[in-house]
Amino acid sequence: MVLGSLAPLLVLLLIRGAPIVPDNVLLPVILILLIAPHVVLFVRLSTARANADRYTLSIARAEDHRDHLLVYLFAILLPFYMANLDSWRDMAALAVAVAFIAFAFWHLNLHYLNILFAVRGYHVFTVYAAPELGGKARVLITRRDSVGGDIVALRLSDTVFLEE
Repeated sequence: MVLGSLAPLLVLLLIRGAPIVPDNVLLPVILILLIAPHVVLFVRLSTARANADRYTLSIARAEDHRDHLLVYLFAILLPFYMANLDSWRDMAALAVAVAFIAFAFWHLNLHYLNILFAVRGYHVFTVYAAPELGGKARVLITRRDSVGGDIVALRLSDTVFLEE
């Protein structure tokens, strides 16, 4: 899911190109990086559906994270749009920056910011169970505008759930 969340950055790189990397090399690499994570995600969704990997989340409190998408767009995409890619050193710096961003997404649990979910009308909430149920935080991806009570959702990972 982390690589899938970097899709807009990769599309921007594909459109801009890199003068030092021929398009016949850049295009297949970017396409693989764009397609492979989404294929894995859809395989996981299919597996969760086939195995009835559904859980009832008892939600005591929920936080809406639509603002994370704006932070993502301005904090990550805008600087990369201005990046100079005229030398191998610039490309190496871009690769390291992308690796840092991927690590930050994973470490800060922001890997659920996927453009395909946003386009399909899904919203992202951090939901918390009642203290007597452990109060554990989880991420819920849903089409609802607000959440509460009990919700049955597919488990994508130990902390990320998708309500269809």
